[in-house]
Amino acid sequence: MRLLTYLLLSLLSVKLYAVEPDARIAIIIDDIGYQKSDLKLVDLPFPLTYAVLPHTPYGAQAARQAFAQQKEVMLHMPMEASNGKALGPGALTSDMSKQQVQHTLEQALADIPYAIGVNNHMGSLYTAQEQPMAWMMEYLSHRQLFFVDSLTTPNSTAAKYARHYGVTNLSRHVFLDNVQTEAAITIQFEQLLAIARKRHSAIAIGHPYPETYRFLRKNLPVLRQQGIELVSISALLPTGHNVVAAGFTAPAISAAQ
Repeated sequence: MRLLTYLLLSLLSVKLYAVEPDARIAIIIDDIGYQKSDLKLVDLPFPLTYAVLPHTPYGAQAARQAFAQQKEVMLHMPMEASNGKALGPGALTSDMSKQQVQHTLEQALADIPYAIGVNNHMGSLYTAQEQPMAWMMEYLSHRQLFFVDSLTTPNSTAAKYARHYGVTNLSRHVFLDNVQTEAAITIQFEQLLAIARKRHSAIAIGHPYPETYRFLRKNLPVLRQQGIELVSISALLPTGHNVVAAGFTAPAISAAQ
C-alpha cells in the first residue's frame, strides 16, 4: 500500500512539473473604446492588455476600469492606412508636421489614462514612412513609452527608428480574429502557442468581438495545463525598460486615493 501511494505521488509530481509554464504569451485587445460592450471584455478575469482608442465614448472609462483591476493599458493610436480607410478622431497622417504629430500624440495620451505604451491602429501607410515615424519615436522616447508594432505592413520602419531613439519596440506575432469563427480563432491561437514554445514568448492581437470574448473565456483558464503562461505586455519588455504610465496618471491616482 505504501509503495502504491509513493508511486501515485511520484506520478502526480511528474505531471505537475510537466505543466509548469515554459513559455509566455501576451494578448493585446485592440479597438477598445467605441462600444459599451468593450467594458465586458475588460472584466474578463485574466491579465489581458487593453489597447484603447483615443477620443472615443468609452475609452477613458475602459482605461480606468482596467487599471482598477490591475490590468495594463496601452494607447491604440490611429495611423493612416494605405487603403484610405477612415481612421476616427485624433489620427496621425503622413502630411502632418513634426509639431502636429507630437501634439496629436500628446492629446491622445491625455485622453487615455494609465497608458504605458502605444500600438498602431491600422497604419499600413504611416508606419512605412521615415520622417513621421522618426518624429513619433522621438516623442515616445521623451515620454518613456514603449511601442508594439501591429505589423500592418511588412515595410514598417518602427524598429529602425525605435532603435535610433532608444524606444523599446516589440512586434505582434499573430492576429487572433481576422476571421471571427471559433474554428478560425482556434487555428490562430494554436499558432500563437507554437511560436511561444519555440521562442519562449509571443504576442497576439485580438479585438472586442463576441466570438473573441467567448473563445478567451473558454480557453484561457486551461493555458497552464499546456505549459503556457498568459502575462501582461510589460512582462515581455526588456528588464532595462522602466514602465511609466502616461496621460492623467498622477491626478487620477490622487483622486482615487
